[in-house]
Amino acid sequence: MAQTIAITNQKGGVGKTTTAAALAGGLTELGHRVLAIDVDPQGNLGFSLGVDIENGHTSYDILKSPEYILDAIRHTDYGDVIPSNILLSSAEIELNCSDREYLLKTAVDKVNNMYDFIIIDTPPSLNILTVNAYVCSDSLIIPMTPEILSLLGISQLKETIDTVRKYYNSHLRVLGVLLTKYNKRLNLSREVAEMAAEIAKQLGTVVLDDKIRTSVAVAEAPAHAESLMHYAPNANATHDYMSLIKKISEGVL
Repeated sequence: MAQTIAITNQKGGVGKTTTAAALAGGLTELGHRVLAIDVDPQGNLGFSLGVDIENGHTSYDILKSPEYILDAIRHTDYGDVIPSNILLSSAEIELNCSDREYLLKTAVDKVNNMYDFIIIDTPPSLNILTVNAYVCSDSLIIPMTPEILSLLGISQLKETIDTVRKYYNSHLRVLGVLLTKYNKRLNLSREVAEMAAEIAKQLGTVVLDDKIRTSVAVAEAPAHAESLMHYAPNANATHDYMSLIKKISEGVL
């Protein structure tokens, strides 16, 4: 059975897709069987990993018809990927069946034994797509930038996690808060890291030791449709992500 990890934060621009792509590429590089699933209508995860997101089945199709999941899987050098595109933005309206919180889990259960890890990239909102990702997952990683605005809305995130635990997935846990775009030389980064520790405590978790340092390679890798590990193996951010990935691989977290 795969370990399923959702990358989540209702705020955009905090490094969710970068983290999802890094985990998929890094775990694949370590020899694991990995499936990355994009449930963000922006489709950035598939694009970042070199997938044609406009043609073929996507996560939109598997939410509507779970039997399409094998057709939706694309094979890449960085693991298997189920991409998304703008069609997924209509999910909130279209997915109105009584069991709509379980649609992604129903599909993923069909392929769960084919993988060691399943990584889910979520949208920057707390909607039915995010809830589906939480219901489907064993654990969450919450990326957060060292900026004051990045700390806002955490109470809403906690409420959503608590609701999912109460009604749909009692085993869901938060692996930790992951600080991204981190520069320890900046006072603000250090101050926000301290506040993030308080937020993590509210969520019943911790700030992960592996803080992802600022690196231009993080922005460049998606433009080349390459995993960060492949595009810039010596970048600071790559080393930081690989440290985190090895802990996940070894079951330390």
